[in-house]
Amino acid sequence: MIPLNPWEHQNTIKTLYSRCVEGVCLRHGITRMELDILLFLANNPCFDTATDIVEIRYLSKSQVSSSVRTLEERGFIRREFAEKNRKTAHLRVCEPAYSVIADGREAQEKFAAVMLRGLTEEDCACMRRCFEHMWKNMDAFLKASEE
Repeated sequence: MIPLNPWEHQNTIKTLYSRCVEGVCLRHGITRMELDILLFLANNPCFDTATDIVEIRYLSKSQVSSSVRTLEERGFIRREFAEKNRKTAHLRVCEPAYSVIADGREAQEKFAAVMLRGLTEEDCACMRRCFEHMWKNMDAFLKASEE
């Protein structure tokens, strides 16, 4: 019998997601972190700095920095600076990344389809509300514990 505690299945969720996106990484010759960054930038256009990625996704600065550098070298992203703020680099997705992002989004849709199979729209809406509430709780706790 499968335990009903969802926290005991977090590695199952990670494994499923990894399996859904691994073909994208292999096909395009990129790492999982690089794919995650491209998808984050494409799916969240209002969060466009390396700092945003680190803070929102709780990833290490060094891994994000290294992956951003590689993506920039490959022409997948470019840095832009605001006229009045030459310190903050805004990351822009470039045309060579479009097919990677399209394939990545397709993999994300496959992941969601597997996860949500058999659930109604009402079930999904309820789950979305609950997860948003839990994420806010976790984010607040983690930010408070950093101080």
